[in-house]
Amino acid sequence: MAMKILYAGSPEASARTLEILLERSQGVYEIAGVLTNPPSAKGRKKDLLPTAVGAFAQEKDIPVYAVQKLDADFREVISAQKFDILVCFAYGKIFGPKFLSLFKIGGMNLHPSLLPKYRGPTPIPAAILNMDKETAVTVQTLSLGMDEGEILAQKKIALDFTETADSLLEESAVIGGELLDGVLRECAKLETLPRGTPQQGDASYTKIISREDTLINWNESAQKISAFVRAYTSEGGAFTRIGSAEGETLKILKCVPFDEDEIASKKIALPENFSEMKNGTVTAADKQNGIFIKCGKGVLCVTQLQRQQRNAMNYKDFLNGNKNFIGTTLF
Repeated sequence: MAMKILYAGSPEASARTLEILLERSQGVYEIAGVLTNPPSAKGRKKDLLPTAVGAFAQEKDIPVYAVQKLDADFREVISAQKFDILVCFAYGKIFGPKFLSLFKIGGMNLHPSLLPKYRGPTPIPAAILNMDKETAVTVQTLSLGMDEGEILAQKKIALDFTETADSLLEESAVIGGELLDGVLRECAKLETLPRGTPQQGDASYTKIISREDTLINWNESAQKISAFVRAYTSEGGAFTRIGSAEGETLKILKCVPFDEDEIASKKIALPENFSEMKNGTVTAADKQNGIFIKCGKGVLCVTQLQRQQRNAMNYKDFLNGNKNFIGTTLF
């Protein structure tokens, strides 16, 4: 008999991992149920829509448990289903001992970081922000502490400073599905969790990202601001303000950092008084590269941006509709 899995998750990336597990299960294990967050209001009409995991499970006729609390009544429901194992990726809640005790084999969690580095809810933005040369996808045992479980499988990912939070999350979801499949097959063979490896090294923790966390600081280097922009693609985009600290919001969606040598090699024409300009000044633009903004060190070449309550635009279309943008100061 196939091992019965309760899969816990909510966002699009978790749905992608679930899809991979369904494709690979081949009768060794069965996704017998999905635990996800309740439907939430989305769009202009505020229609109640299921999570990505919930919607995908419904399409595949998998029973969905979309509950707010894992209380005693719900534990009775899960207990009656006699699931063998709990598999979690981006569910958003910590499981208590009473809930974990309902699973004969136990539970495992997929976490996109090189544990114990970047425990918590936002490991992918943290790795990009800190300009790490590598990160990882880790399968760990579910523990009562946040991301403190033993490591069951781990695969490193080299970073080249071009990845965005969106692209790295998609890659992590695919790698995660492959790693989980391997561990689940071993579980089915052993009828228990395989032996894990305790996490080694100093732990660091990430936090839930607020809107103000994504405000660009133009006194930073162009390289750091580029990392900042790439880190927050999943959070709606890094933003700045036009003209003043209370001005209109402007999202910077795509960009490339240029240092002094690259400015010279690409023969970018900057104003003669460039060095005297305030950081955050929109200094120039050209058709080959984009819009240039002065930073604490170097310039940021912006290729896609979005004004408040407008659609995202490439820099050429943006300049066509914003003739006086050159010379503007961003805050």
